[in-house]
Amino acid sequence: MGDTPKPPLLFLCHRIPYPPNKGDKIRSFHLLHHLSQHFDIHLGSFVDDPDDWPWVPELEKYCASVFLRPLNARLATLRSALGFLSGEALSVPYYRDRQMRQWAERTTQQCGIEHAIVYSSSMAQFLPAQGAALKRKVIDFVDVDSDKWQQYAAQKPWPLSWVYRREARCLLALEQALADQFDAGLFVSSAEADLFHRLSPQTAHKIGFYNNGVNCDYFDPDFDEAGPRINPYAEGSIPLVFTGAMDYWPNVDAVVWFVESVLPELLRVNPKITFTIVGGSPVRSVRRLSQHPGVAVTGRVADVRPFLKYAVAAVAPMRIARGVQNKVLEAMAMACPVLVSDKGLEGIAATDREEVLLAETADDYQEIITALLNDEYPLIGERARQCVVKGFSWQQNLPEVVLLLANEKQMPCYARDCPNV
Repeated sequence: MGDTPKPPLLFLCHRIPYPPNKGDKIRSFHLLHHLSQHFDIHLGSFVDDPDDWPWVPELEKYCASVFLRPLNARLATLRSALGFLSGEALSVPYYRDRQMRQWAERTTQQCGIEHAIVYSSSMAQFLPAQGAALKRKVIDFVDVDSDKWQQYAAQKPWPLSWVYRREARCLLALEQALADQFDAGLFVSSAEADLFHRLSPQTAHKIGFYNNGVNCDYFDPDFDEAGPRINPYAEGSIPLVFTGAMDYWPNVDAVVWFVESVLPELLRVNPKITFTIVGGSPVRSVRRLSQHPGVAVTGRVADVRPFLKYAVAAVAPMRIARGVQNKVLEAMAMACPVLVSDKGLEGIAATDREEVLLAETADDYQEIITALLNDEYPLIGERARQCVVKGFSWQQNLPEVVLLLANEKQMPCYARDCPNV
């Protein structure tokens, strides 16, 4: 752009997009970083982790202004109960904040903002009431959250199952309304976009996707060639690893199921197998897993790469999932063989037994791990990395969002049954 002033952009995000150390923050940060090259960003967001406050100066490097509000999970949960009275999805009052609304109104007016991007449906409530001043509005839904809550409902007993079904129903109504109100709606994969086309056919012409990316220069199996090689696992062990935020229920469900339903049989056949759970904020049910033979729970680590580099395999036994699993992409980028469920592979165009290894049952895991130890898949790690390098680059995927915001591109129709095809 040279010396041409960049247009201002309102960027509303439900969680501070820095540091990029978990799934939604990785996507939101790279989106913000790329857009900052084309717009002067005015960011409004919430901080739900006190450890994130020291990172604010880093975030400010990418923004013309930053407005952050602390989010107390306990108070927000109480506030979300108002949704039962108003008929809203509970996530909307969870984030309701008068100061955030006032800031968005004031900033839009004072800075002459005509473009806005909303990251997560719960943040759409903060768009200025005089929305006509905004000439272009794009929403990144990321996942079809309503479907995720429907999956939760199937796994929980009553009354939680009733609450989750209600949330799924109310969220779908909100997602449909927002897709109609915005100029474009984006999802994390073609699979998510196709699902939403089926759920909201009347807005199919506005819906598209951009894939997540991976920093393959960082997630590189040769990252430590010039320095000391530090293997985090005990010598002689056969390490399996799971990575991810361990206060996120689908991750919790996955590791509990794996330890209780898969690991005992693996250990019976090969007692040298270990299972390491790597990720911040492990909840009590995860911490208790360390009492099982062969299981270690690390909590947050400074660098996840050694755990992937020196593992025999990464496992992603997701039973509940929506969107693209960054844990799978990062392990693939590290050339680590990945044993993944069908749900965990959604949105990733990788071939079973070529780039990943599909596993659903304890027998699947036993068979595949035996095959790995017998070196039956010698090229799978290399092919996995090539798959990610080719298809999951932020530099390739994010320019589409700039064009949509600038109204220089109409939304392509990705669904097979889209009425505009």
